[in-house]
Amino acid sequence: MAAGKLYIVPTPVGNMEDITFRALKVLREADLILAEDTRTSGILLKHYEISRPMQSHHKFNEHSTVSGIAERIEAGENVALVSDAGTPGVSDPGFLLVRECASRGVTVECLPGATALIPALVCSGLPCDRFCFEGFLPQKKGRTSRLEALKSEQRTMIFYESPYRLVKTLSQFLTTFGPERQVSVSREISKIHEECVRGTLREVLGHYTEKEPKGEIVIVLAGADSGHVKETKQR
Repeated sequence: MAAGKLYIVPTPVGNMEDITFRALKVLREADLILAEDTRTSGILLKHYEISRPMQSHHKFNEHSTVSGIAERIEAGENVALVSDAGTPGVSDPGFLLVRECASRGVTVECLPGATALIPALVCSGLPCDRFCFEGFLPQKKGRTSRLEALKSEQRTMIFYESPYRLVKTLSQFLTTFGPERQVSVSREISKIHEECVRGTLREVLGHYTEKEPKGEIVIVLAGADSGHVKETKQR
């Protein structure tokens, strides 16, 4: 029997319509759907009238389950991996399973699709030609040293953050990078209350100090190259 495939399937970060026809086809035909949270993914599957076997696959159990899942794919099953929103493996579970399949020679197919970082970057008005994705910063140990290491980074930087920590993070950015560094904060991408607040760190921090942030947050920060900052201001 021929081996199956592992499909990495991006799901909408907000609007339910932000999913490809190909993604829906893969989900409808999969022998098994691995979901970060079966309740969250269940809402999407129900919306598109998809009924396939589901299994939880999250950061708390992935270490113990990747081997068994890879064996099922080797035995001929097609498995689709989804996260709660966006592309699995990008600040979400997925890396360990992909690595396990790659080490066994199992075919891994990643579909193009939704992710929060690219829309936030493009909408920021900051240079998009060169950028680095930092994801979530360490909450405690290593946070300060990581920020210090980024002080000289010339590329545009992208961070994910919780709305509960946004003001604290912007305050730390202001201290580390200076109050005039350009920044963009995108919130609730592709949802009803989507917004993008741009300005200096001082201005954007002031905005969210007065207005409590809610929803999913992406921070896009200008690099240390002053030429890039000036160019952004002229746009």
